[in-house]
Amino acid sequence: MSDETRYREIEISGTPREMGRQLGEAACEEVRAFCAIALERLNKTVQVSYEKAKSISESCIPLAESYSQDSVEELRGVAEAVGLPLWELMLLQIRNQFTADSDAGCTALSLPANSERGMVVAQNWDSDPALDPFTVVLTRRPIGKPALMNVTQAGLIAYIGFNEAGIGACVNTLPAPSRPLGVPHYFTLRGLYEAKSLDEAANAIQRANRAIPVNIMLATPEGPADIEASIENVYVLHPDETSWITHTNHCLHPEICEYNEQFPELIESHPRKARIDTLLNSSANGMNIDEIKVALSDHEGHPRSICRHVNHDEGTGFWQTVFSAIIEPEQNRMHVSRGTPCDSAYETYQL
Repeated sequence: MSDETRYREIEISGTPREMGRQLGEAACEEVRAFCAIALERLNKTVQVSYEKAKSISESCIPLAESYSQDSVEELRGVAEAVGLPLWELMLLQIRNQFTADSDAGCTALSLPANSERGMVVAQNWDSDPALDPFTVVLTRRPIGKPALMNVTQAGLIAYIGFNEAGIGACVNTLPAPSRPLGVPHYFTLRGLYEAKSLDEAANAIQRANRAIPVNIMLATPEGPADIEASIENVYVLHPDETSWITHTNHCLHPEICEYNEQFPELIESHPRKARIDTLLNSSANGMNIDEIKVALSDHEGHPRSICRHVNHDEGTGFWQTVFSAIIEPEQNRMHVSRGTPCDSAYETYQL
């Protein structure tokens, strides 16, 4: 992990191809290095040959283009600027189509506004710390679409963040059936950032022939919400007896809860869900930003806690909280810790 507390900030604007070229020029080193190790890191959890990776990547290009020609054009611009074939950039987008556990065990929450702050959506991103050097805070200002800010690995078409229309999004792995080919999940997430309402956000996911299941925690102009998307359907969850909503890494909607019995529990998902709910319940007036930081630094159940650290588990012990993000979409800002939030300061980024 880097000793720097703040991720590098990059801003791009213009047509899709222009934005891609600008990103490739600004982050050439990060994009090339990310592409160079993508398959190697994937093979820590599942074996995928170079030939298979290339074949599936190439097969996904027309599927992605059918969903969003603009997003593929942006990737083409990146590929041109860094001097790599388009399929290598596409491999970054589809790594999670080879294994259901690629994004590891994240904990997410969405809270309504209270007297001390506006709406918040937040999460710990528990993944491979080898991705830290390629992580940036990227602002895109596309022509005719909402501006957006993501904390993301350079070369991905979208990731955790918000748009200027008040949509904030965090992303969790959702163990459920998948398929090798389909519209890559990062493309549907980019489609979500073109939305201005919860219905538009859900439609952006629904209209794709998706390859993998995913959970997306949201702050929207209509309030907190959560999308559990299987490869067949999209389910929108709202707060029930509470005003807030939380999610870890198992299905909550009754129509897909059966998958919890079919797939192994991912890094003690149920205890983490119970713990974040307990922490939120203990705050009678709703947490302020500093209290959210404390909750995301919680170590109950260590090392498989909300704030996750490297441990000796043979399969997933190398995963840790690579960064923690607290997003305030109404204020067009987010707070991000570079590293585990228990010992890394949150830095603020403003759109």
